[in-house]
Amino acid sequence: MNLIYGIKDKPKFGQMLVFAFQQILAILAATIAVPAIINSNSDVLATFPEFATGQGMSAAAALFGAGVGTIIYQLFTKFKSPVFLGSSFAFIGSMCAAFAGAASAQAGFAGIILGAFFAGLAYVVIALVIKLAGVQWINKLMPAAVIGPTVTIIGLSLAGNAVGDLTKGKVLVEDVTRVVGKIDGVEAIVDHTDMVSGASPYVCLICGLITLFSVILISVYGKKMAKLIPFILGILIGYIAAAIFTVIGIKTNNPDLLVIDFSAFKDMTLFAIPDFTFIQAFKGVKIDATYIATIAAAYIPVAFVVFAEHLADHKNLSTIIGQDLTEDPGLHRTLLGDGVGSMFGAFFGGCPNTTYGESVGCVAITRNASVITITTTAIMAMVISFFSPFVTFLASIPNCVMGGVCITLYGFIACSGLKMIQKVDLNENRNLFVVAVILITGIGGLSITFGKVTITSIACALILGIIANLVLSGKDKAKK
Repeated sequence: MNLIYGIKDKPKFGQMLVFAFQQILAILAATIAVPAIINSNSDVLATFPEFATGQGMSAAAALFGAGVGTIIYQLFTKFKSPVFLGSSFAFIGSMCAAFAGAASAQAGFAGIILGAFFAGLAYVVIALVIKLAGVQWINKLMPAAVIGPTVTIIGLSLAGNAVGDLTKGKVLVEDVTRVVGKIDGVEAIVDHTDMVSGASPYVCLICGLITLFSVILISVYGKKMAKLIPFILGILIGYIAAAIFTVIGIKTNNPDLLVIDFSAFKDMTLFAIPDFTFIQAFKGVKIDATYIATIAAAYIPVAFVVFAEHLADHKNLSTIIGQDLTEDPGLHRTLLGDGVGSMFGAFFGGCPNTTYGESVGCVAITRNASVITITTTAIMAMVISFFSPFVTFLASIPNCVMGGVCITLYGFIACSGLKMIQKVDLNENRNLFVVAVILITGIGGLSITFGKVTITSIACALILGIIANLVLSGKDKAKK
């Protein structure tokens, strides 16, 4: 791919700020979604119902922690890897287990910090092994026939999220579903209450498609600066469309048109210190050895599973920038940066970090691989987290608008994997079977759960692909 800005290139200061803000928009939804998911988890709410009223994990703190983690990652990788680190979805089950098993909310906050430390330590161990043994064995274990379809699966596995968001707005209404259940052993009608998008799905779809085609047209036909910031312009156009529908809905008292929740801007302060995780954790918390063992069991196995996704992300990014990151700065450095970055990111925001496919997709589409842009993004994320208007505006962007953007982001990730597969000789049955196994198990959503540890569909597909590749490698040995 011909890059407009290479790794070492430095855009003009004003342009760099705009590019950094574009990266913020690309990673925002997923980064702040993790704390929201934790706060609304049924097991967590059963233990700490106050989390439903805003006393749980902080989205602003998670954004700050992601910025801290990214800077640490850049330091370890010697500013050679242009990717942003955000909140990891892989550890959601581990974080829920930390809160559900805690004796107090403070213990839960301490638990998620401790868990991130355990996960980071696992990354450090893997990094040391790779430093001593090199990366050639990994390249043999996971050639293009394995990594290519895995990267494709990473993009395709997110497709449902993007398409699902296309018909959702930000204004939530109470939805009551009548279901048959039991009360004191007697069958009865039980009301199940949930909060769902209140806007018409067709209105949301229009806003999402406006955003999608704005990004596409600007990326293809845009001139100069516009071509480099398709996400910012696309989101702004989509947001304006959603705002027009919402204003009309307010004036006509039509709830079907209420796409944006403008009430979020009421009683908003200019400046607010995020509710950092370590502040909650240090409030006289006491945890015992049993709880520590529970945390270790919930986090460490997941770290080894996420290693596979870490490798796939960096192989994908290497293809985009035309430089093998597993060789320079080295896979051991990217792992150390990811692991230590997660430790510090969770200290502030509670969430272990991971390299973001959305960030990689942004690099691919804009062809801007400038590392200084990513570093600026990290600093901007930390600064923004203190300013309520920015955080509120970013959080108010409707799901349908972000869904339109994410179709392109996730699509580019999938296409990057397909480009890797192009290099594979699929006339050779060995390669054909390896690619087929990964694609079908990954798209099919095969996942395995052991207790509170879940091996994701991506990890399962990759593991099966590796096994198939190893089993069929005997054919090459037989030829010799």
